[in-house]
Amino acid sequence: MADIDSVNQQFIRYDQVRKAHTYRLAEHPGDEFDEDYEIATLDLGRFLDGSEAEKARFAEEFAAALQDIGFAVLVGHGVDPTLYDEMEELTHQLFTTTPLSEKMRFRAARHGSVNQGYFPIEQTSDIHPDLVEGWVWCRRAFDIAQDRDEPFHPKAFWPSAEYERKARRLVLAHEQLFQPIAQAMLQGLGCDPHLLDERLTRTNFGLRFNYYPPMTAEQDDSGAARLLGHEDVDLFTILPASRTDGLQVWNHRSGKWVRMKAPPGSIIINTGDYMQRISNDRLPSTTHRVGKPSDASQRTRARVSFPIAVYLWEDEMLEVLPDLGEPRYEPVKAIAFHTRTTSKFYGDDYAVETA
Repeated sequence: MADIDSVNQQFIRYDQVRKAHTYRLAEHPGDEFDEDYEIATLDLGRFLDGSEAEKARFAEEFAAALQDIGFAVLVGHGVDPTLYDEMEELTHQLFTTTPLSEKMRFRAARHGSVNQGYFPIEQTSDIHPDLVEGWVWCRRAFDIAQDRDEPFHPKAFWPSAEYERKARRLVLAHEQLFQPIAQAMLQGLGCDPHLLDERLTRTNFGLRFNYYPPMTAEQDDSGAARLLGHEDVDLFTILPASRTDGLQVWNHRSGKWVRMKAPPGSIIINTGDYMQRISNDRLPSTTHRVGKPSDASQRTRARVSFPIAVYLWEDEMLEVLPDLGEPRYEPVKAIAFHTRTTSKFYGDDYAVETA
């Protein structure tokens, strides 16, 4: 486990896209915050249901926001906000009523590219004692359309089949947004918006439930982050806005942190390493973390989140898309790219080398 004051550049050898900035993994009293910067909030309904001209305007604004800071907040996405309320309750229930011995039956292990399963508190990463429990499921863990003819057995992934049935509703709702979100990004970059349509049909993903227990005084004083500063290893992440604050985003232009403020029922979108690579650095994989709530009274309450990271299957090739200039990166198989990058969190033997 790294020292509590470790910085990202200690682990830069694992990164496969350009990340030149330096930051501490955990929030520090010396960190600077830009309290005036506002992350763009955009109405996705303009792209889903608007005219061709309106779609083009939305795509331009969306891509501009992502190029500026790597994050945007979307409203008008069509997902019923009561579903997010139900997922909030489901996440609380999963972590607070499942005995630790039962959770440990599902201890995280690599499935293809994805480290899937349960992560105990302070063990979600080898490099920082995060104050969060996590649980990750990829496409294989759901009774949904698959490209493989494997029988589905919920007990292989879930302490109860009821959890799969309920969480599946979130997956199906968000899967409908995979292609439109990617299309808007690509159109905003001046690319064919449908370049990824086929690859985002029945693609892999990682749904992660995070449970941040109420902080003890000892944890509050420890200097540990609720979730360390990191960049996502995916195309993009869909994160429903949390009821409890704490999400902080690195502004690579100002070198300061920005506190995320997203309205209830909205979804937060951020681009990851896959997207930075295939967009030839046009869409950055932006650093973010979960720090202590700015309202100290919220530190004694649990916080939950349930992001879904959108991947490509492990046998897919990641290569710079057409019309984005001279490629800065060579083509690489997704499993090699993904596992080499995430071996910073899970140990060097996690990486899968391919010919």
